[in-house]
Amino acid sequence: MSLTLSEAGAGRPVLILHGGGGPATVSGLAGRLSRNAHTITPVHPGWDGTHRPDWLTGIDDLALAYLRLLHERRLRDVLVVGSSLGGWTAAEMAVRDTAGVITGLVLIDPVGVHIATEPITDFFALDARGVAEHSWHDPDRYYLDPADIPADQLAIRQSNMATMRTLAGDPSMHDPELLCRLGRVQVPALLLWGESDRIVTPAYGAAYSAAFGNGRLEVIPEAGHLPQIEQPEATFALIEAHLRRTSTGSVTTG
Repeated sequence: MSLTLSEAGAGRPVLILHGGGGPATVSGLAGRLSRNAHTITPVHPGWDGTHRPDWLTGIDDLALAYLRLLHERRLRDVLVVGSSLGGWTAAEMAVRDTAGVITGLVLIDPVGVHIATEPITDFFALDARGVAEHSWHDPDRYYLDPADIPADQLAIRQSNMATMRTLAGDPSMHDPELLCRLGRVQVPALLLWGESDRIVTPAYGAAYSAAFGNGRLEVIPEAGHLPQIEQPEATFALIEAHLRRTSTGSVTTG
């Protein structure tokens, strides 16, 4: 499968996986981490006009495709950072990483597991105002009226959402088996959560974190579903500390 990738920096490999909002939601994060690491930031197939092959129909397929990328490039000591749907993908990768290529995880407000007491908001049922209200600590600052978005950009957003429905399920946004499998993952997993996230709440994050063999939750004040955008400095500091803490020193970059 052909992938669209952006790469920058040198050092420990860091795979950065965006969420439903597309690669722009992690571009600032990638730029920051590239100061001290080799960042690899793919565009998920089907986002931003890229081709999605017919066989790519679920997040598990995406996880396997990215594991194959790491193996083909002979990367080691990889930190995988994922936001929202990208965090789900990172968790699915870690469950399947029998070769031990991944040595650390950072999941930023990920979806992907079922917590009976903390259901995932049905994102696809929300209008633009509802998405803003559920996603941001300061929704008035980040709300975009669809009427103000250029037609070509609106078409890309609609196509991205169609791809997300295909891969993530509508409205489930989770793998019913993932939660019970996370105990197998012993690499350090840092879960970052915006305190004001109403797509998936901090209580959902606490249950998610506890399911990992070595998980830790950090809640970021005055942030919603994308703390790397609303509170970038606090978010970057936590990720950079985890990057240093989890490195094995056996870096190979291909």
